[in-house]
Amino acid sequence: MKATTFSRLQPTLRRLGAFVALTKPRVVSLIVFCAVIGMFLASPGPVPMPVLVFATVGIAFVAGAAAAVNCLVEEHIDARMARTRARPLPLGEVSAFETFFFSGILGGAGLSLLYRFVNPVTMWLTLVTFVGYAVIYTLYLKPRTSQNIVIGGAAGAMPPVLGWSAVTGQAPVEAWLLFLIIFVWTPPHFWSLALYRAREYEAAGLPMLPVTHGAAYTRRHVFLYTLALSGVTLLPYAIGMSGLLYLAAAIVLDAVFLAHAWIIWRDYSDLAARKTFRWSIIYLALLFAALLIDHAL
Repeated sequence: MKATTFSRLQPTLRRLGAFVALTKPRVVSLIVFCAVIGMFLASPGPVPMPVLVFATVGIAFVAGAAAAVNCLVEEHIDARMARTRARPLPLGEVSAFETFFFSGILGGAGLSLLYRFVNPVTMWLTLVTFVGYAVIYTLYLKPRTSQNIVIGGAAGAMPPVLGWSAVTGQAPVEAWLLFLIIFVWTPPHFWSLALYRAREYEAAGLPMLPVTHGAAYTRRHVFLYTLALSGVTLLPYAIGMSGLLYLAAAIVLDAVFLAHAWIIWRDYSDLAARKTFRWSIIYLALLFAALLIDHAL
């Protein structure tokens, strides 16, 4: 009897799973993580539970809605790339109309939560972030310029600012310093991926840097941006925002990232690029975790 009930539920569960997949949960989880770090860094004590819950859910909903719009706009591109052809839209698991409707409901719900239970500043900043990613980056920058990741990275760097404003209703220089870290981190993170996926991007007609300027140029810029990132990550200590614990963690993490970037530049292999891409995600999570622990101590 239970097996029969489960078999009847399977189509519904698959549909639900397809809608969840549209929101790019792994990407959203990193966005939410950085936003939550911003909340805790903005607060001298515990973050009020209603703010923590509603800001987290609201930001996650809007980020998921932006991801769904990205999937909708890039359906034809996703279908031609091995990394993305198993997404719900190319597979026909959901329709374009369903995706559009789902994104509107999810984004609207997220913005409503932020406006009603957090504050209007956070709602407006989150809306600007949505437009920056879903419209400016996805529709205009990504298909037109090799600097898409650099310019479009501004939208992806906003989560700590959103978290900070959720607690204080303001976005001071400390919040924008967190923004700067993610902004400078974004190019070496994505270009590491683009290097070993260059043929797919070229086949899809996307002007990613390895396609337009070649692998050697991209590899050099991965290293240069990582070098710049190493300097930027020392700024929280320089302005008194963090202490020695964060400084030590940042130096170690930067050294590992620089070692990966050096190998990409001077002794490239697709395996090295894959390792650098994976490390960049771990790096950002550990760096912000170090900020949080330092702040708590």
